[in-house]
Amino acid sequence: MKKKALAFAVAALSVQAPLSHALEVGVILDAYHKSDETALNGRTEGFGSSHSELSLSQDLGDVATAQMTWVGEWNEEGSDLELEELYIQSTSLPGNISLTGGRFLADIGYLNANHSHSDNFSERPLMYKAFLGGHYYDDGVSASMVLPTDRYWRVSAGAFGGDELGEEHSVNTIGTWTLSTEFGDDFGNNSSWQAGVSYLKNRTQEAGHHDEEDEHDHEGHSHSHGAEYQGEHLYLADIVWKWAPQGNNRKQQVKIAAEYAYVDDLYEAEVDHYTGWYLSGIYQFDENWSTGIRHGQVDLAHEHEHEGEHEWEDSELKETSIMLSWQPTHTQRLRLEYRHQDAKNMEGEDNAITLQYQIGFGAHAAHGF
Repeated sequence: MKKKALAFAVAALSVQAPLSHALEVGVILDAYHKSDETALNGRTEGFGSSHSELSLSQDLGDVATAQMTWVGEWNEEGSDLELEELYIQSTSLPGNISLTGGRFLADIGYLNANHSHSDNFSERPLMYKAFLGGHYYDDGVSASMVLPTDRYWRVSAGAFGGDELGEEHSVNTIGTWTLSTEFGDDFGNNSSWQAGVSYLKNRTQEAGHHDEEDEHDHEGHSHSHGAEYQGEHLYLADIVWKWAPQGNNRKQQVKIAAEYAYVDDLYEAEVDHYTGWYLSGIYQFDENWSTGIRHGQVDLAHEHEHEGEHEWEDSELKETSIMLSWQPTHTQRLRLEYRHQDAKNMEGEDNAITLQYQIGFGAHAAHGF
């Protein structure tokens, strides 16, 4: 399925249709220094770059758009370059229907379909790093529809190869299925909200084994984004509330966001389920300044040896992040963040200070809600 999906998207880039706009090029550079390693790392200790992007987008007449995004990361341990997106998406189907084919970010949860440079913190919440490898993109197809209701209501479904979810190739042609819905509305003139639920059916290891031939060779990629904790079913729920004077967030805004994840029918773990959640609050108190706090937790399990026998025990990781962000221009951000972790039956927890700088050039798609 992977080769077919990528070939489909590559073909779209060469369609000889009238182009209504010129090719758009965008670059995001992300540089940082992190004082210490932390459990479920999104960034490594020391100087580095995380999720720097080169993106190309093109309108294909009035019927579709094509998107390609390369993502590079480098640090003191090495470097990595990944093709994160290569897809076409319809723009003129009736009934507010949109079809997407190729490689793209799965439409699940609140954060997953967004590029990480639009996040409010330097790293994704623990639940994303544990269950989705930070962000889940894959080769496949999807369909979405905005329903004709007074309140915003959108539904989507997708089918993916599954090879990008974990470290091993999927044992099934269709490795994952996704379903999601989100809806929202306004509260008066000053605030708005959005809520959603998502489901991911993981079929990559249904047979209880891996594709051993490819287990240590994921097409030459280090694939550092693979989910470490997987099960057959992943359920997600999210809710977001925003407040700004007269709905204008240019100078002032409050944003509260929360998500919950539940994973069951676990692979290679002798416990019932995993869970994770986070709650975050962001206060933009000036056109250029914002601050925020986020607290989250994952409840997992790890195998250990006791009196010569292997046993599973529950583990827990909590994390609190506090950040201060300065955005002198629309395309630049300097963020200082402190992260504190507490763990039970889990190694690698620590405290860390991260200084992050982002700068963008060229065109970029509008950010989501």
